[in-house]
Amino acid sequence: MPTKKFKPTTPSRRQMTVPTFDELTKFEPEKSLVVIKKKHAGRNSYGRITVRHKGGGNKVKYRIIDFKRANTAPATVVGVEYDPNRSAYIALLQNEAGDKSYIIAPVGLKDGDVVYTGADADIKPGNTLPIENIPVGTFIHNIELYPGKGAQLVRSAGVAAQLISKENGIAQVRLPSGEVRIIRLDCKATIGQVGNIEHDTVKLGKAGKTRHLGIRPTVRGSVMNPCDHPHGGGEGKSPIGRPSPVTPWGKPALGYKTRNKKARTNKFIVKRRNDK
Repeated sequence: MPTKKFKPTTPSRRQMTVPTFDELTKFEPEKSLVVIKKKHAGRNSYGRITVRHKGGGNKVKYRIIDFKRANTAPATVVGVEYDPNRSAYIALLQNEAGDKSYIIAPVGLKDGDVVYTGADADIKPGNTLPIENIPVGTFIHNIELYPGKGAQLVRSAGVAAQLISKENGIAQVRLPSGEVRIIRLDCKATIGQVGNIEHDTVKLGKAGKTRHLGIRPTVRGSVMNPCDHPHGGGEGKSPIGRPSPVTPWGKPALGYKTRNKKARTNKFIVKRRNDK
């Protein structure tokens, strides 16, 4: 997916790039697979902000994605669409019975392609198999952590994991972050790399685009009052007054590991992403 640049008619246009959307072949969502998505602006059921910097944004509807791939009937790709809820594009499938569903669109999937699900499916982009039936070294995405729960790992634009080894009922998978994780062989995964590879090269160019995404402004702690942030207060442009930066709630902000050392899933991680 190449990106489109603009003539520098304004300061924001000078930096702005947008996708060309060449991969898209369908521009209206399937009504039967769309549901209303309510906005909460980062607030919980008490009305208190629990996630900062959220609010506003364009009105969007949620597309129901089939992450479980429970229907094993062959399905034909009807179109590739944009999804405002994720960085990846989505593909609309329709089987011989007329049932329609959305999946994450991998690289190379196009209209008219037939997608298969099951242990005997070919090793082709878009096909979903149990990891037990996928050759070692294959690039995969949409990986299940628990059999039948649906894909949870490797779903964003341009990413892919690699199957490293299989033995004793488990597989080792190298995730896009570099982490190596143990996954059961009866979990499903989809062949190929997620599409929209150049998503991370797009430059928004102006503040208004982040507001369209529902992201509100972020204010530095050092310009706040002491009651609002540990970095706040002081005369003029003051240093933070601490050995290292902290969050608004006093936790170390740089390099501080927040994962629970007693987490139940620690035993499934073979290699951390930052290990040498």
